[in-house]
Amino acid sequence: MNWHGCFTLFFKEIRRFYSVILQTVGAPVVTALLYMVVFGQVLQGQTIQGVPSSAFLVPGLMMMSIIQNSFANTSSSLTQSKINGNLVFLLMTPLSAFEIYLAYIGASLVRATLVAVVLYLVTQLFVTVPITHPLLVLTMLVFGGGTLAVMGLIAGILANKFDHLAAFQNFFIMPLSFLSGVFYSIHSLPEFWQHASRFNPVFYMIDGFRQGFFGVGDSDPLRSVVVAGVFFVLVSSICITMLSRGYKIRG
Repeated sequence: MNWHGCFTLFFKEIRRFYSVILQTVGAPVVTALLYMVVFGQVLQGQTIQGVPSSAFLVPGLMMMSIIQNSFANTSSSLTQSKINGNLVFLLMTPLSAFEIYLAYIGASLVRATLVAVVLYLVTQLFVTVPITHPLLVLTMLVFGGGTLAVMGLIAGILANKFDHLAAFQNFFIMPLSFLSGVFYSIHSLPEFWQHASRFNPVFYMIDGFRQGFFGVGDSDPLRSVVVAGVFFVLVSSICITMLSRGYKIRG
């Protein structure tokens, strides 16, 4: 392992999003708070799975922000490097595909964690959200954020311009995240959509993450961890293979 080179790329990616921190961290927090205000007012006075609706929303909004920011961090960085023509300098470094993968995913997880922590702290001014199982929260954060960061890398490899990323996010990432129980329990859905939701890996990321806070959810927490973990390993294998073969990143 070239730890020095891997850390250098990791640190470079952190500096990249930190240089525009109001856009990369501040904007997602504000957006999530707006969702909370709107849906909190609509669901005011109701409980979901025995949890006040305003509190129930917080973990879902946190994981949605983790997912979206993890994907955006890797996909935008790699696509921008391809468009600007400086990706060749990364390919010339003595870094293996796994080391490049590790640096990109690690930086995305830092950004996602920062957004989640800031959002959690801000929401505590309005509603109290306990953390019942901190290890489960951390595990689902890593699997959820890591999976979408890897998918962002794959999208960045496939994309030739930012329009391709927008299409990938609008037609794939957004539907998966919004139809996964961010704002509701799937038990409130018709039976067909309850079964359909269980084929959505993002559902398990959000449900497992929420169970880490409240200890209640729509699925067994062990199943959520296993499904999220298997999906993370699957997309990671695809991504590392694409990087090692230089698919669409080498002339």
